[in-house]
Amino acid sequence: MDQQQSGSPSPRSPSSQPYLSVSVTDPVKLGNGVQAYISYRVITKTNLPEYQGHEKIVIRRYSDFVWLRDRLFDKFKGVFIPPLPEKSAVEKFRFSAEFIEMRRQGLDIFVNRIASHQELQQSEDLRTFLQADEETMERLRSQETGIFKKKPADFMQIFKDVQSKVSDVVLGKEKPVEESNPEYEKLKHYIFELENHLAEAQKHAYRLVKRHRELGQSLLDFGKAAKLLGACEGDILGKAFSDLGTKSEALSVKLQKEAHQLLMNFEEPLKDYVRAVQSIKATITERANAFRHQCELAETMKLKEINLDKLMLTRSDKVGEAEHEYRELKAESEEATGRFETIVRLMNEEIVRFQEQKTLDMGIAFHEFAKGQARLANSIADAWRSLLPKLEACSS
Repeated sequence: MDQQQSGSPSPRSPSSQPYLSVSVTDPVKLGNGVQAYISYRVITKTNLPEYQGHEKIVIRRYSDFVWLRDRLFDKFKGVFIPPLPEKSAVEKFRFSAEFIEMRRQGLDIFVNRIASHQELQQSEDLRTFLQADEETMERLRSQETGIFKKKPADFMQIFKDVQSKVSDVVLGKEKPVEESNPEYEKLKHYIFELENHLAEAQKHAYRLVKRHRELGQSLLDFGKAAKLLGACEGDILGKAFSDLGTKSEALSVKLQKEAHQLLMNFEEPLKDYVRAVQSIKATITERANAFRHQCELAETMKLKEINLDKLMLTRSDKVGEAEHEYRELKAESEEATGRFETIVRLMNEEIVRFQEQKTLDMGIAFHEFAKGQARLANSIADAWRSLLPKLEACSS
């Protein structure tokens, strides 16, 4: 949303357009060894009345962003929660300048996607994240017990439960409960196909970045060798070799610069969308769970109803208790149905928003890629072309 301009109405003025702008800046390494981490300044500017003032600056670390993501995932079923940039799996890259900048940029995108989302921007957890002091955030993080905070043993138990369910289905003990909705099946197929195609494109983008860097390094090495060769030759030939070396070194710098631009503006957006699709798949799983729970409650209600009818026919003294249980189960079933219908409605809205945003973001990424490659190709052609007269003079 638009930030307040100088001379515009007061942030609290009714005539001001509502806005919520967040910046993730100034990454700083703190601590040593395995305890080391990066902190960020998170700057919030807003005129929304539920926030404490026009501007707030807090210090956050990566685990605080994880806390926010987990809280939103737990509370906003059916909404596609924006993905976080990944952690570096390689220790030596954790604190490289390039990785830190990539993560800062990814965190900035993450929190602004939340701040601009119609549902998520109303989250109390977002307000806490943007305004609470560090001690409060640390306390809140330590209280988390969501799935993302589970211990390895807990994940093993989840895995065993899934295996048990699969075994029951295979042995015919239990039939899988799934939606029979052609449009929803089409959506799931699209999401799984999209993930594969995006991952493949990102893999080749990575190779392009690597190729640019390797070519840049080769030109740098060649440039040094050519200059040394020129130093031991005569005037004309020596000058030509020296110029060739200088041009090679200059092109090496351009290639390394273009490799960085390619990484930040092309490979990273593709990788970000791979993560976004994985977030959508998590929502699909939540929808399946909600549907299954709704069906299980409906089935249990039928059994309770049959049992209640039997008790009423026999005029059992347990009728009152059974009626109470039935009413409670009916209320729970209606609530589960409402949750499932809300997830369906939100997912339908979310997929439209996702596709519109993807079209825009991918269009920008591929445009930047093509523009960068054209710029690099012209630079390389101009550099070599400028050397031709000197080299032709030597060869003749």
